[in-house]
Amino acid sequence: MSEHKIPAAGSFCWNELATKDLDAARRFYTELLGWQLRRSDAAGVDYHEIVAGGEHVGGLYQMGPECGGDMPSHWMAYVAVEDVDERAARVEGLGGKVCVPPTDIPNVGRFCVVTDPSGATLSLITMKGAAS
Repeated sequence: MSEHKIPAAGSFCWNELATKDLDAARRFYTELLGWQLRRSDAAGVDYHEIVAGGEHVGGLYQMGPECGGDMPSHWMAYVAVEDVDERAARVEGLGGKVCVPPTDIPNVGRFCVVTDPSGATLSLITMKGAAS
């Protein structure tokens, strides 16, 4: 997310692949979709930002053991919010669950992962410089 502009609140702003085979995923998506990948140290892991049409739109990274051995590779969508802590505090009252509490991502912002009442999972993020 290093060259990503501050998105409008409520908009989908990032898509991220956590994969068990980073090399295979990199080959697959660059050949299938023509994505360019740019190595980034923003997340503190072997992270590759997806560049499509000149825009940084997402990333992919190798899942580590902290994800659990049975968790499959998966995509995660991020939605921009003005205050991730405030939004996370509202989740349970709306019938959802906070799976990952608000957490800082160095040089990027602050995010959380929530599950809605239907069981769908989504990340919320306040980009650095976006908080009011």
